[in-house]
Amino acid sequence: MASSNNTSRLVELAGIISSAVDKIQGALSEKGLPQPSFDEDSNYVLPAEAHVVEAQGQVLDAAGELYDLLLDPFTLLFRHGGVGDALFPMLNDLNGHLHNNMVCQQAITRFRMADQVPPGGQRSFADIAKSIKVDEQSVTRLLRYAMTMRIFCEPTPGMVAHTNISKLLRTPHVHDWMTVATEEIWPASTKASMLDAMQKWPGSQEPNETGFTISNNTTVSIYDTMAANPQRAERFGGAMVAFASSPSVDIAHLVNYYNWASLGDAAQVVDIGGGTGAVAKQLAEQYSGLHVLVQDIAPVVDDAKANVPAYLKERVRFMTHDMFAPQTITADVYVLRWVLHNWADKYAIMILRALVPALRCGVKILLNEMCMPDPGAVALSREKDLRAMDLDMAAVFNSHERSAGQWRSLLAEADPRFELRNVIQPPGSILAIIEVGWNVTSSLSYEL
Repeated sequence: MASSNNTSRLVELAGIISSAVDKIQGALSEKGLPQPSFDEDSNYVLPAEAHVVEAQGQVLDAAGELYDLLLDPFTLLFRHGGVGDALFPMLNDLNGHLHNNMVCQQAITRFRMADQVPPGGQRSFADIAKSIKVDEQSVTRLLRYAMTMRIFCEPTPGMVAHTNISKLLRTPHVHDWMTVATEEIWPASTKASMLDAMQKWPGSQEPNETGFTISNNTTVSIYDTMAANPQRAERFGGAMVAFASSPSVDIAHLVNYYNWASLGDAAQVVDIGGGTGAVAKQLAEQYSGLHVLVQDIAPVVDDAKANVPAYLKERVRFMTHDMFAPQTITADVYVLRWVLHNWADKYAIMILRALVPALRCGVKILLNEMCMPDPGAVALSREKDLRAMDLDMAAVFNSHERSAGQWRSLLAEADPRFELRNVIQPPGSILAIIEVGWNVTSSLSYEL
């Protein structure tokens, strides 16, 4: 990004960092909160307020750009991936996205994407996809993530151009170096197969046609694999618990940023795929008028029932239910928190259609899911985290994170009576609260 005046970009970035840090420091001092520290007993969280979250993004973006500007293109490429990441991940992957950095660079070299874009010119995602015979959605998600590493750029919507880093990959010996790193060194230690799945099953939406399937030398999905291996399932579940405990996905965002009180007394909430009832218990704790029914598979429900406090047992209940089966419980609100992103559109539509038999006028469906931003709409550091999650969904589940437009299209395809009415993005949360209504004035019939 070039500066609009004669001020050095380095000086400009330093000024942005200084100003934004002042805002963060002011918020910490005003609230009497502890200062950020790496001390063993330090326990701090930045206030989840819009101006603090914005300032945090400004600092991270400016600091990242300052860091990148002080490196020559080849060194920067080394730091983001290639042999540097393959051999020294702890030194080079400071953002925790080593596997996503590497899969994007593997795609760029395997499909010779740098050669697809003319120096000094532009080419569309669609044209590149057609040339390399990979579906456009996959090409777009891979290149947009690569752009967060400053490999390629999108000067106008839908068009790809070079940066000095991507242009460097047109040099034969640099391309060879990256190919050795991504196709030989990295697979020898990590065996990533996401791109193999894209080529073997182009455009597939099946959960058993993924990089996970290939790397595990199986024909079944991650769900069946985990079901057959309790030890792996327990480890995977522990990882999800650890991730769910991070501030960016805290249940408090869902509980505090939606107007639950407006539902009135004795409102019935159904939490589909609600696991052990964490959302249900917190809702019942804070809103005495809510009654919450948690639906999940039998093993989860059986274990969860015993862990509900006695004073909440009348308002927090559990029920065994298959989310693909027709819904039998009438409620005021149905919650699907972090459920649909695990499933490709084909299956997400089936889950949504399964709700239809129980829906009536005035009902609300709350999807607590990511709402992917347009490129450049949020801090680059945050966009990179979101696009990394999108790639993870592709590799493991054959699913994807969705933008507001994609959510609207998904709902319309499931049933035109679904209406996306509001998207609430709590500050500091990676999950939005997507409020969906039910319009009974139109009709549609289909088989579940």
